[in-house]
Amino acid sequence: MPADLGVAARIAPTLDAHGEGNILRLCPGGCWTIHDAEQLESLIAGLRCGEPVYAVVDLSRIDSLDTAGAWLLHRLQGDLEYRGARVDRVGVSDTYAALFSEIEAHHPTPWKPYRSRFSVVSLLEKTGRQMTEVANDAVAVCHIVGSLAAVLSGILFNPRRLRAVSVAVQFDRSCIGAVPIVLLMSFLIGGIIAQQGGFYLRQFGADLFAVDLAGVLVLREIGVLLTAIMVAGRSGSAFTAELGSMKMREEIDALHVIGLKVTEVLILPRILALMLALPVLAFLADLAALFGAGLVTWLYLDIVPQTFLQRLQEAVTMETVNVGLIKAPFMALIIGLVACVEGLKVGGSSESLGRHTTLSVVKAIFMVIVVDGLFAIFFASVGI
Repeated sequence: MPADLGVAARIAPTLDAHGEGNILRLCPGGCWTIHDAEQLESLIAGLRCGEPVYAVVDLSRIDSLDTAGAWLLHRLQGDLEYRGARVDRVGVSDTYAALFSEIEAHHPTPWKPYRSRFSVVSLLEKTGRQMTEVANDAVAVCHIVGSLAAVLSGILFNPRRLRAVSVAVQFDRSCIGAVPIVLLMSFLIGGIIAQQGGFYLRQFGADLFAVDLAGVLVLREIGVLLTAIMVAGRSGSAFTAELGSMKMREEIDALHVIGLKVTEVLILPRILALMLALPVLAFLADLAALFGAGLVTWLYLDIVPQTFLQRLQEAVTMETVNVGLIKAPFMALIIGLVACVEGLKVGGSSESLGRHTTLSVVKAIFMVIVVDGLFAIFFASVGI
């Protein structure tokens, strides 16, 4: 749909950009037609606009526009929106408005990979896409970690910037609200470990060693690991859903507009609360699991509580307790980072919210198990 092609041969296309804080103003001018497509591509490729929150595209200086030029402007607007900016077009004549409406109504058929029963190409394609997604997640996590470091350094010089009330509220939700389910789960797990250990050790006349098994296994691994998995499914999913809902309602964009940092207002209180809550929950889980193990060994193996406690003191030391509790803050940090990254990736649909909430739980549990394995290798190498 060319327009004023005679003018298109006389007026060269231009693209001026003016930035004021987080607001960007783009002023395309001249002729944006297919005859100038190569020059237009160079103008757009050379544009340096940073990460604006709000952008205005002023089309009042355009002398001529056809479908190719309108498509390039539409693609430029899509790139800005993909970066998180809200984009408005102004100065659009009725003729050009109809052209943009036609372009926006056209949705290309989404790409679908060829699916067969088995193909090396499709396997490599899926592997490559997964690796790309993992790399993007790693970059997003590093971005949040850097932002957290910047915010914490500012808080060290100005402690009033720390939102203590928000941290307390998140601690109440993450820790105090999770105590009943964590205690119940740990009590049952401790009892099951003692029962299964006693059942097999009794065949060798070593049923007393079920106390050692339950004590060491609960304090070093099972207590903190299962607590972290429970927190990932409970608090991690809640963080993702909360941030995702705020992203859908454009509340996060509003924070950017009024000059507040999302990391300082939303992410830091949640991660700090989680790092404080998980060691407390892990300690309570250890006590509940040992209580369950002691009750089962008393009823099932006829090991009286006094003997259980005496044997437990011989089997475990403070190092055993510390090995489990040291892992807790690191696991909490991993859960919080994964939950916040997935929450900020939520799009504008409820389907996106559900998908990223599920991914948050799955990724957090996977990373918690990986971190636990790394700690196990480390403690074994140093002889603890």
